[in-house]
Amino acid sequence: MSDTRPVTDPFTDPLQQHRAAMMGMYVFLGSEIMLFGGLFCVAAAVRLAHAPEVVRASHALHFGIGGLNTAILLTSSLFVALGVESAKEGRAKITARWLVAAAALGSAFLTMKAYEYRMEFTEGLLPIEGLHSRYADDVQHLFMNLYLIATGLHAVHLSIGILLLIALSFRLAFGSIKLPERAIVLVTAGLYWHLVDVIWVFLYPVFYLAR
Repeated sequence: MSDTRPVTDPFTDPLQQHRAAMMGMYVFLGSEIMLFGGLFCVAAAVRLAHAPEVVRASHALHFGIGGLNTAILLTSSLFVALGVESAKEGRAKITARWLVAAAALGSAFLTMKAYEYRMEFTEGLLPIEGLHSRYADDVQHLFMNLYLIATGLHAVHLSIGILLLIALSFRLAFGSIKLPERAIVLVTAGLYWHLVDVIWVFLYPVFYLAR
């Protein structure tokens, strides 16, 4: 679907303007993929070089909580997709409701993750200076460092996504985003949310299911 808003310089037609907006979003998403891709490559290298130690470290993680959070994020992506489709149809109020529902699920994910971090802290799993550790070797310590960096970075991106969805829902409620003319705004926001969800879909097996 092309954006039907008035064409602004330097564009000459709505389709060109729409493609430029999508290209900009794809470049941004590509940079995010490279960021997390580097972490995945390091995790894969550690797994290949020290498989037994990585498996022991992975067994200490709470894979049930991670699985529940995976289901929460996948459901939130469904809500965002429904919101985008509603935006293309010009239904602002319904779109806002879907976005609020997705943001609520994102907040539930962060709440569960905070609870999980607390459990890992009390169990001596988090690689924090001065904290009594239950690591058997340096490789397990490295694995948990990667886990904390990757999941913490993901939580930051998810927090940004939640704020974005809430801001868009307020703008839709007050009519400052005209639909379907400005549906491209929801499309690009949806792409960001889906990327954050896909990153978690890879994080979960890499760290929780290393068997």
